[in-house]
Amino acid sequence: MKGGMGVPPALNDRAELRSDISEPGCPQPGLGLYMKSAVRSFRAEDSPALKDAVANSGWKPLLQQCFKTHMEREMSQIPTEISTERKSEGIPEGLWMRCPECGGMLFRKVVEEAMSVCPDCQHHFRVSARARVNQLVDTGSFEEMFDDIEPADPLKFVDKKPYKDRLKSEQLKTGNKDAVLCGRGFIKGRPMAMAVMDPTFMMGSMGSVVGEKITCTIELAAEEGLPLLIVSCSGGARMQESTLSLMQMAKTSAALARLDDAGGLFISLLADPTTGGVTASFAMLGDFIIAEPKALIGFAGPRTIWNTIKVELPDGFQRSEFLEAHGFIDFVVHRKDLRSEIARLVDFCGK
Repeated sequence: MKGGMGVPPALNDRAELRSDISEPGCPQPGLGLYMKSAVRSFRAEDSPALKDAVANSGWKPLLQQCFKTHMEREMSQIPTEISTERKSEGIPEGLWMRCPECGGMLFRKVVEEAMSVCPDCQHHFRVSARARVNQLVDTGSFEEMFDDIEPADPLKFVDKKPYKDRLKSEQLKTGNKDAVLCGRGFIKGRPMAMAVMDPTFMMGSMGSVVGEKITCTIELAAEEGLPLLIVSCSGGARMQESTLSLMQMAKTSAALARLDDAGGLFISLLADPTTGGVTASFAMLGDFIIAEPKALIGFAGPRTIWNTIKVELPDGFQRSEFLEAHGFIDFVVHRKDLRSEIARLVDFCGK
């Protein structure tokens, strides 16, 4: 045996191996070198079987047997259990994130330090209500209010799972009782009544609790003569509450009319997305309506509109820049400038 590995001499010849592999009925030529290494990996005690295979059946059965035995030997060397110690090695989970706008891989800490804005393309990520409050108010000045109002399930609504179970899971996930955070605080020294919607809680959908807490905040602003800031970020009315959620549109709008009669100031800040019943009620009733860049703002979404009227929509349709150009909102303001802009508007109105 040539090479001392128990392999027939013919198998050690690269040219002969390539020639035989290319014969009709044999494996594809591209496997030649791999099969040669597989054949050579056999131990000396395998040689009788290889001799018989070559003598009786030719190359094809031999190569098939070589491949099978080689793969079985390779697979036997792979550990069946993965050590749990290695799971803690490498990059920690959640350290990086991808920007949906430019596709860049971003270091999460850098994005958070930039107020959840992509440093490359300036895409504004959605943020929770508490993160939004921390970005807007003076440090330590926010006082949460109306936190004792909790949602119920009067309709016993069930979709993929019961509404009451969905509420519990969302409360555990976010730490909030519902999709809005209300209270008062200071923005650059200016006192404000605030209601901030939370897109992490059922996409900020407006149910009975959201409508009630926003109404209470509006009434607080009227009673104490405070400027009112509502940050809208919502998919619209909460369908699990049916007509009860739609009633909140009229309730919040009526409260804002009373605030206006009292001479109050209402600044409406629109974040991505602001749609549905929220857009059709309090979000578009501000004395000043400002929006973050490229925020989706509208009643029905662009896909729904296209499927209904079958008309090609303009570029940027329902984005904040498009709405500003057509007079639906007053300003588009970068997130880093929101505090200064809100304080400027308050001073401008003498509040």
